Amino acid sequence: MSNRPRLVIGGTGSGVGKTTLTLGLMAAFKRRGLKVQGFKAGPDYIDPTYHTAVTGRPSRNLDTWMVEPDVMREVFWRGSAGADLSIIEGVMGFYDGKDPKTNRGSTAEISMLLEAPVLLLVNIASMARSAAAIVKGFATLTEEVQIAGVVANQAGSAGHISLAKTAIEQECDIPVIGGFVRQAGIEIPERHLGLVPAIERGELTPLFEKLADLVESALDLDAILQIANAAPDVEPASAVLFGQASAPVTNIAVARDAAFNFYYQENLELLEQNGAKLLFFSPLAGEKVPEQAEGLYIGGGFPEEFAAELSGHEAVRADLKQRIADGLPTLAECGGYMYLCDTITDRAGETYAMSGVVPGAVGMQKKLAALGYREVTALTDNFLFTKSDQARGHEFHYSTLVEAEPFPAAYHIKGLRGEKAEGYASHNLVAGYTHLYFPSNPAIAKRFVEGAKRYGQTRR
Repeated sequence: MSNRPRLVIGGTGSGVGKTTLTLGLMAAFKRRGLKVQGFKAGPDYIDPTYHTAVTGRPSRNLDTWMVEPDVMREVFWRGSAGADLSIIEGVMGFYDGKDPKTNRGSTAEISMLLEAPVLLLVNIASMARSAAAIVKGFATLTEEVQIAGVVANQAGSAGHISLAKTAIEQECDIPVIGGFVRQAGIEIPERHLGLVPAIERGELTPLFEKLADLVESALDLDAILQIANAAPDVEPASAVLFGQASAPVTNIAVARDAAFNFYYQENLELLEQNGAKLLFFSPLAGEKVPEQAEGLYIGGGFPEEFAAELSGHEAVRADLKQRIADGLPTLAECGGYMYLCDTITDRAGETYAMSGVVPGAVGMQKKLAALGYREVTALTDNFLFTKSDQARGHEFHYSTLVEAEPFPAAYHIKGLRGEKAEGYASHNLVAGYTHLYFPSNPAIAKRFVEGAKRYGQTRR
C-alpha cells in the first residue's frame, strides 16, 4: 500500500471553471513547495499542456473508455510516483461520459476507481438555497462517489457565497471550501494555436501566478490539502502496460514543436518501453527527419496556423517525402496527416504546399468537422497493424480532406454518429485524423518498434 494524496476537480457542467480552479490550485500548492502531479480525465491534449507548464511534471490522461480500469489505475500509479499531491481535472459535467445510463467514461467513474475525494465546483449565479439541491443531487446520484468539498463560482458577492454556503452545509453536510466572485481578467486563454509557443515564451506565467493568488485568497488551501491527504492508501497497480523496459534497439523520430505537439505521454513511454530511442526534431524550425531515424511519428497540432512556415521549408518537405517513399515506417495523426497531404488551405483562404505524400487537399472549416471517441479497426496489414486489429482513440479537428485520387484507407472507424473508412495506409505508412491511444492496444507500440528495427536492418 502507498500513500498517494489525490483530489478530483469535478464540475456541474462544461464551462463552469474547472481548468481555472485546477491551474490555480496547482500553482498555489507548487508555490508552497509541493511536488504536484496533474492528470486530465478524458482524451483532451490542451489542458494537460497547461498542467505540465504549471507543475513541471508531464501531465497524463486518465480514461475509462479508451482503456480498462486496471490500465487507467496503472497510468495513475506511475504518474503519481514521487508526487506530494495529484490533482485530477475532470471533463464535462461530473457524471457525463460515454453513456447517459451509466457512469462509464465519466469523471465520477475515475474518482470511484481511484477512491479519490472530489472537490465539486458549482456555478451559483442567480441562486442561493437552490445550490444545495444541486450539490445534494451530485452527492447522492451514485452512492460510491465521495464529494468531500464544494467550491462556489460566479458569485455576485462575498455575501452571496455565504448564503449558498449556509444552505449547502446544512442540507448536504459537505463543507464549502470557499468561492469566487465574478471578475474579469482570470479567463484561461482560448485553447488554440498560440498555446504552446505562448507557454514556451513564458507569456502565461503571469496568469498562473494570478490564479495562484486568487485561490490563496478565496479558498481554504489547508482544508483542501487535508481532504487530499485523507484519501485512502493505494495498492500498487498491476503492471499491465509497463514492465521491465527493453534496451534501445532502434531510433524513432518524433516531430515536436508548436505545429506538432499532441502526444499522449504513455504513447511515447510505451515506445521507449519496447526499445525505441526517441529523437525529437522540429519541422517548423527547418529540421529534417534525423538521418539515424528508423521510424517516424508525427502527432497532431496546428499545422494550418504555421502553414506558410512549413511550406517555406522546401528541403524539409522534399526530404520527408523521400524518406517515406524509401520505406521509413511512419505514423501521422491529425495535424501530422494534414502535413503529409498535397496542400493545406488555411482559414484566410490561402493555399500552401505540404509534403505531397498523401494525394489529398486539406481545407480549414469554420465549424468543428469531427469530435469524439473513435474505435478503429485496421483495414490492411502494415508495420503498425495486422488486418482487423482494433484500437481506441479520438478525433478533434476543424479541417476536411478531399482526395485528389482514391487511396487505401487506414482503418474503419466507429463513433457516436456512425461508421466510415478513414485515413491512408501503405505497408510503411499509417496516417489519419484519429489520435490513437497506444494503451488501448499496447501491441501498436511493440509493432512500431519492431517495424522500425526491421527497416533499420535493411539500411545497414
